[in-house]
Amino acid sequence: MPTQETASRNGHGNFSRVTFATLLVALGIIYGDIGTSPLYVFKAILGDRPISPLLVYGGISCVFWTLTLQTTFKYIILTLQADNKGEGGIFSLFALVRRFGKKAYIPAFIGAATLLADGIITPPISVASAVEGLNGLHGLENTIVPGNNLTVGIVIGIISLLFFFQRFGTKIVGSSFGPIMLIWFSMILILGLIPIMHNPGILASLSPHYAIELLTRYPNGFWLLGAVFLCTTGAEALYSDLGHCGKKNIRLTWIFVKISLVINYMGQGAWILTQRAGKLNGLNPFYELMPHWFLLTGIIIATLAAIIASQALISGSFTLISEAMSMNLWPKVKIKFPTTIKGQIYIPSINTILWIGCIGMMFYFRKSEHMEAAYGFSIIIAMMMTTALMFGYMKFVRKWNMILVLSIIGMFFMVETIFFVANVAKIKQRWMFLFFELGLVFVMYIWFNARKITNRYLNFTNISKFSNELIGLSFDKDVPKYATHLVYLTKANNEKQIEQRIIDSILNKKPKRADVYWFIHIDIMDAPYTMEYDVTELIKDKVIRVEFRLGFRVQPRIHKLFKKVMQEMYMTNELEFVCKYESMSKENFHADITYVIIERFLSVENELPMKEDFILDSYFTIKGIAQSDQKAYGLDNSDTIIEHSPLFIDQKDKLPLKRVARH
Repeated sequence: MPTQETASRNGHGNFSRVTFATLLVALGIIYGDIGTSPLYVFKAILGDRPISPLLVYGGISCVFWTLTLQTTFKYIILTLQADNKGEGGIFSLFALVRRFGKKAYIPAFIGAATLLADGIITPPISVASAVEGLNGLHGLENTIVPGNNLTVGIVIGIISLLFFFQRFGTKIVGSSFGPIMLIWFSMILILGLIPIMHNPGILASLSPHYAIELLTRYPNGFWLLGAVFLCTTGAEALYSDLGHCGKKNIRLTWIFVKISLVINYMGQGAWILTQRAGKLNGLNPFYELMPHWFLLTGIIIATLAAIIASQALISGSFTLISEAMSMNLWPKVKIKFPTTIKGQIYIPSINTILWIGCIGMMFYFRKSEHMEAAYGFSIIIAMMMTTALMFGYMKFVRKWNMILVLSIIGMFFMVETIFFVANVAKIKQRWMFLFFELGLVFVMYIWFNARKITNRYLNFTNISKFSNELIGLSFDKDVPKYATHLVYLTKANNEKQIEQRIIDSILNKKPKRADVYWFIHIDIMDAPYTMEYDVTELIKDKVIRVEFRLGFRVQPRIHKLFKKVMQEMYMTNELEFVCKYESMSKENFHADITYVIIERFLSVENELPMKEDFILDSYFTIKGIAQSDQKAYGLDNSDTIIEHSPLFIDQKDKLPLKRVARH
């Protein structure tokens, strides 16, 4: 029977195979973002510019080759190879390469922040683009106007309901995502084919020379790349959801998805060339492909597809924060598990932040077309950071030839730099969303560096030096018994060492007599779903160290894990202390356990450089509003004691204090 680790290695077991069901799941999970791009991409390319064959043919050519280079070549063919035991995403890639470079955390932080920012842009731009199609219905032309209060209210209402239902999970409606997206892609494929049949000459637009002509001959043609780039904004989701769908399912479904997208873009181009008005005049070519009798149905399907796209980004944001917490890159926050589906989590604080961000984006931009620059900017930054980490993966993990690596990475950096410049130029005065991204990077930077600083000043000591004292305390009946099993969490990687503050807590503050002293060490592994442990008996029947090796996607529920360890040791009669519980049956295991959590605070006696002082002040401020270690590790209030210990850094041992004689 395959283990959990084996299942993860093979893409979560079920998704290592290719069936109609797994292909349908892949359609429903990962293609919502990139799949809804026809709603706004071609409209963004044309804008209010005069329609010309060069603009239409060149726009389609640019879209096709962007999908080919960025999505197909970079992500489908290349990046999906960088799987971490079947898992993908920016932190999975970071886990693979971080040991090869001290600065690898920089692209990981920036990439993660921009992906989280995508979570506040995708819902409003996708839902707004779908809802704005209602202005094509008779009687609603002057009511559902992009940017007016009614349209903004409808979009905010849909988004708010979406975030409200996150707490219940997607177990019930999740099964419908695949069929809905299958209907969506089939619909855009058919809608695109009809005008192509009337104007088959549009097929020539796939030639790359039209893209080159648009960028070189059309007035300000280069700056159109900011709009073109929107066609590939969902490519990061292909990699992030690798573990949910499997490599084979993603690659096979992409064939159908890409054909549907390209056909629809060409269909929009064919329709545009039939217009005599000279400009779009506010029309959305996507909805103009629909016969009027089908328009309402098409809008409903488009809205459902936009909601699914938003759901994918929200769920991805939860997973991203969960991984960051496990890797000590983000403050601990409450995580809930709304369903029994593996990997489905709900983080209330992140849900609230994303909801506020989406509402703020909608009020700030009001129209979907105003969000395009912010949308493209965030995703191109994320893609550039993935490219930077892919360099480390190809060079150090896969050990490819350096010339080949530089050629591939150089090509992607050149293409993505061009897109970056085109997107930056479009932002203009609408740059307020950058505060959200910078705030996310700031939190990760502070959390990462503060832990490095504090760990630098941890004092470790050899446990063997205190063997006699610990044994003597355990048998000293004059000292009130503190607990049967006393448990501390330790950061000591060396099994023979322990923090001095833990020894002080046991022996010096208030002597804590216990039958057994346990030291638990948690090692976060680069593999996503590792769940292993080993036990070392440091002092026979008195001091025991348990080391958990957990994957970065495993929630460290220490109380449940530790009870499992004790029960297994009890069942096998591994240690003599279990014999003290003769009245208990092995099937009804119970033990008196007390956990001690030592919380540190910054001492006023510290004298630090300005940079480190700022980092630590920020760290302890953030830590004060974050979830406590007790709750993060799943420890009950009744079983846990919190102790506070000052963090002394560069403490002066000799104080220039003098006693003076009284006169």
